[in-house]
Amino acid sequence: MDRRFRFRRVANYVNLSTPLGLLIAVIGGATREPGPDGLVLAFGYRWRFPVAGAFTVGNVVLTRRNALSERLILHEGRHATQWAWCVGLPMLPLYLVSMLMSVMVCGHQASYNVFERLAGLDDGGYPRTAVWWRRRKGSAS
Repeated sequence: MDRRFRFRRVANYVNLSTPLGLLIAVIGGATREPGPDGLVLAFGYRWRFPVAGAFTVGNVVLTRRNALSERLILHEGRHATQWAWCVGLPMLPLYLVSMLMSVMVCGHQASYNVFERLAGLDDGGYPRTAVWWRRRKGSAS
């Protein structure tokens, strides 16, 4: 494993975000298996919150699905790195504020969310919604 991914894995254990992700996976009934670059893939997550195809807590990628595409795993891996750089739990309020700002700017929770943009909107399957002040009259996005 590359040194940067080893650092991310250790950082996310030390800041307690990966243990939190593992706890969420257990409570959510997900089966866990090792993933690429030190990630833990948790399939079969049963809760309906959050509303997403997959989401990451520390180095744990949780999904209700039985499999994930390589692009989505790459996207979620970038979120794992964000958890490390945000030193764990501060990631939650920072992400929520960024999501709110995105909704205010363009009406979509991810299109202008700095965390989703840095993780790759296309890899995450998110649209590139135009900001409201640049839209033409009669245009939906």
